Amino acid sequence: MKLVRQSFDDAQPYPGELFIGSVFAQPLVEDADAPSLRVSSISFQDGARNRWHRHTTEQVLVVTHGLGIVANDEGEHHVSPGDVVLIPAGERHWHGAAPDSNLTHLSILLPGEMTIDD
Repeated sequence: MKLVRQSFDDAQPYPGELFIGSVFAQPLVEDADAPSLRVSSISFQDGARNRWHRHTTEQVLVVTHGLGIVANDEGEHHVSPGDVVLIPAGERHWHGAAPDSNLTHLSILLPGEMTIDD
């Protein structure tokens, strides 16, 4: 058994071209722990979000803090703590903090690829 406490203090700035604004990540379950599953706590600061993208596997988001938006080609959905979002494999989407808000969610993914669409 492995116990990891979700803590913003343990999160690191998330580098790369996927994000717009200030985003931090804390890996909770990594490949070495469970090769078929990846769980991360992602924190979006003050309206930060990611770019349009898609995954080759389903993605589950579990909102743990703050207010946010999850969008696909059909529209935007406002989310808050306790909300769970299932994003089908291949669906173009983005997610992040609502304007003037912060958001933290758990991102649960199986092994696969991600592509940025914009």
